Amino acid sequence: MRKGLIIIVLCLSNALLPGCMSQATPQLTSIPAEMPVPAQTGPLYWWNDRVFYEIFVRSFYDSDGDGIGDLQGLTDKLDYLNDGDPETTNDLGITGIWLMPIFESPSYHGYDVVDYYGVESDYGDSDTFRRFLAEAHARGIRVIVDLVLNQTSSEHPWFLDSASGPNAQHRDWYIWSPTNPGYLGPWGEPVWHSMNGEYYYGIFWSGMPDLNHHNEEVTMQMQDIARFWLEEMGVDGFRLDAIKHLIEEGRVQENTRATHEWLREFYQFYKGINDEALTVGEAWDETSQILPYYDQQVDMCFEFNLAEAILASVREEDPRHLEEVQAEVESLYPYHQYATFLTNHDQNRVMTQLGGDREMAKLAATIYLTSPGVPFIYYGEEIGMTGKKPDEYIRTPMQWTSGANAGFSTAIPWKRVNVDYETKNVETQLADPDSLFNHYRKLVHLRSEHAALRMGTRTPLQCSRDEVYAYLRHSEDEDILVLLNFSGQAIYNYQLTLSESDIAAGVYSPRELLNDVKVAELTVHVNGRFSNYQPLSVLEPHEGYIILLHSNSRD
Repeated sequence: MRKGLIIIVLCLSNALLPGCMSQATPQLTSIPAEMPVPAQTGPLYWWNDRVFYEIFVRSFYDSDGDGIGDLQGLTDKLDYLNDGDPETTNDLGITGIWLMPIFESPSYHGYDVVDYYGVESDYGDSDTFRRFLAEAHARGIRVIVDLVLNQTSSEHPWFLDSASGPNAQHRDWYIWSPTNPGYLGPWGEPVWHSMNGEYYYGIFWSGMPDLNHHNEEVTMQMQDIARFWLEEMGVDGFRLDAIKHLIEEGRVQENTRATHEWLREFYQFYKGINDEALTVGEAWDETSQILPYYDQQVDMCFEFNLAEAILASVREEDPRHLEEVQAEVESLYPYHQYATFLTNHDQNRVMTQLGGDREMAKLAATIYLTSPGVPFIYYGEEIGMTGKKPDEYIRTPMQWTSGANAGFSTAIPWKRVNVDYETKNVETQLADPDSLFNHYRKLVHLRSEHAALRMGTRTPLQCSRDEVYAYLRHSEDEDILVLLNFSGQAIYNYQLTLSESDIAAGVYSPRELLNDVKVAELTVHVNGRFSNYQPLSVLEPHEGYIILLHSNSRD
């Protein structure tokens, strides 16, 4: 098999350094000596081969004209995500789907469940879901669903019974107190809510009472729900919502020892049902607080610090802090076992955070889709949908066309579509080779085609310009160099140095995969080192490059 090297390079400008075209010999920027050493080996799993796509079914596509997205609509649009034909590249190339809650719920968002065994009637029924799942699997797409463990709806039959009196069958399924304990939640919010002269605990709000996971009956019920969706419905795993809040210990309401113990038991149970089932935990916290959940509790968690660092570095046009966070993340987690993303359904959308700058959005996408970890794209991110809290405005209908209701529905949508849908929509961007969608499409397909991007090690390079960020992705059969220009200006003079790597010595004739630009020949010496290398004559503003290097000295 022919081996190759792929290099991705990013550049960042400094407004105080106008001499971007200066030909003076630049000085190398050192990588800090105290930088953590990334883990270089470890087991990999099916999810490490995937690119996931987060979908809010209510907002994806309406098949029956009631203004609400549904599972049949999602099935109808699967070819947009992946048409199942490995010979085509017109689809987005998605190989994993995370569905936000699809259980029966009185709210639009579904995080307050009234029936864990039933599909939300606005979306369809169990048969509709099974048809969707079969079509997804036929295209090679794995599907995980949001499992809300922490709380139910206040309209759930369990809670209604629990609230009926001290002797109710489900009384101890929730947390009650005869008086108000008085303390507040982690964000200063009320967590004790009055009902029938007593108080129940609900960390998010009164309509979402917390379950009592100290109660073994609750534990067994949650396990049976997991069994049902794995065995009878056939899902490939779960995204576990709000796991750090599962069990409180007095006033301590996050990351308690009892929470970790409960999750270990849950992990053993569902792995006994299907040892390949995936759980992705949401513990919105610092990396140091997330790490303890990896002790046979979840398979991986979302890495929030890295997501924030990517967007901040792109906005500030400075990659140095990003490299510090990347190195720390890689050194702390099991090899590649963390979920990467830019934003999700709880955060202002990427394009809004980047001030509508399409080139910055492309740069951010290039970073996380060429980095270690398992990437998750939030629906509409690939076409630059905007949105700012409150939450409904970051969960608006998908923008398919420039026609009525953005092609989402023939009826008035449940939520008004964004006003910019006439220019930011799938149909328009499919026809524009330089669109954000086509940039995402190329990145996703390149990641799927190159093992180095999915599962390879990552080694940062030294660069003579602070605005340029470069790292090597190495796998057994290829090496990939990612080169990124964080600057708002073109850079003409820069040099890359790598003191040691796994690249075989030889002369390489590189090929750029993302932009199809000419790349200079590279000579690699013993121990995989090279110096003073300038792959491209110019790095365009806010541009990323993925360079595959073919060797002239090996097959």
